[in-house]
Amino acid sequence: MDNQKLHIETPLIASLPLSRLAGGRVWLKMESIQPSGSFKLRGIGNACMTHAAAGARQFLSSSGGNAGIAVAYAGRKLGIPVTVVVPETTPSRSIELITQESARIVVAGASWQEAHAHAVQILAPGWVYIHPFDDPLLWAGHAGMIDETVRQGVTPDAVVLSVGGGGLLCGVIEGLVRNGLSAIPVIAVETKGAASLAASIRENKHTAVDEITSIATSLGAKKVAKQAFAHALKYNVHSHLVSDRQALDACRSFALDHRVLVEPACGAALAAVYEPLEILNAARNILVVVCGGAGVTMQQILKGPNLS
Repeated sequence: MDNQKLHIETPLIASLPLSRLAGGRVWLKMESIQPSGSFKLRGIGNACMTHAAAGARQFLSSSGGNAGIAVAYAGRKLGIPVTVVVPETTPSRSIELITQESARIVVAGASWQEAHAHAVQILAPGWVYIHPFDDPLLWAGHAGMIDETVRQGVTPDAVVLSVGGGGLLCGVIEGLVRNGLSAIPVIAVETKGAASLAASIRENKHTAVDEITSIATSLGAKKVAKQAFAHALKYNVHSHLVSDRQALDACRSFALDHRVLVEPACGAALAAVYEPLEILNAARNILVVVCGGAGVTMQQILKGPNLS
C-alpha cells in the first residue's frame, strides 16, 4: 500500500462568494473531504506508513479530535492496533468516530497537554507514538497539498490557514519552499482564546499560553511546535486573530455558500477571508486551506455557545 491509499488528492475549488469579498480569486483546498475528515490524514498517514514499514506493532496518539481520528483510520487501513488518549473535554462525537475506526480510547486529563503526558507514560515496547502536530514526517505529508495545488494549475500568491499546534503551517511552508513560493504571504489565523503562535511572536520567544478558552478546541495547543515559531520568524508569515463569534459566523456562511460543514477551527481561517484582510487586497490567487472538522455537528454550528 502506498500513501495515496490513505489520503486522497482533494479538489481545488474557486469560490465565487469569497472571491467577490476578497477582490482576488479565492481557491479552496478541500481537505475537509479527506477520508478521516481533515488534512491531518496527509501527515499522519505518512508517519503511520513509515513506522509500519519499520515494524511498528501499535500506534499511540493523544488527541480529542482530528488527529486521533486520522491515526485510528490509518491504523485500521494498515491493520495495526491504535490507542488514542483523549482529554476529558473531548466531544462525544469525536470519541464515537475514533472508536468507529476500531481504536481503543483512554480518557486522561483536562487538556490535550495532560492527555499527551499520559500517552508518553504508557508508551510500551513496539508501540510508536504519533504526535498530532510536532513531527517532520507529518509536515512532509502536509506539504503535499501545495504540490497538488500547483499541479492543479494554481500558483497562489497568498495562503490563508488556521494554526493550532502549527503542523499545518510547517507543512504548508515546506510545500511552498519546494515549489519556489517561499516569499508569498502566509496568513496564520488563530482564535483569541487559543493564540499560542501570536503569543510567541509578540514575546519574541517560543512560549506557552496559560490556558485555552476558545470554542475552537482543535486549535487548543498551549504551545506551538518550535519549528512553527521558527518558520513564523523566517518566512513571510502574518499572525492574525479572530473571535470565536467570527469563526462561528464564517462556518455558517461557508455552509450556506458551499454546502459544506466545517468546525470553528477551520472557520477561523475562513473568517479572515469573509472579512478580508488588507494584506490580501493585492493577491490575485488566494489559497484557503479548508482544513476540516470530522467531529463537528450541525447543532454546534447553528446554535453555538452564548457568545457576547
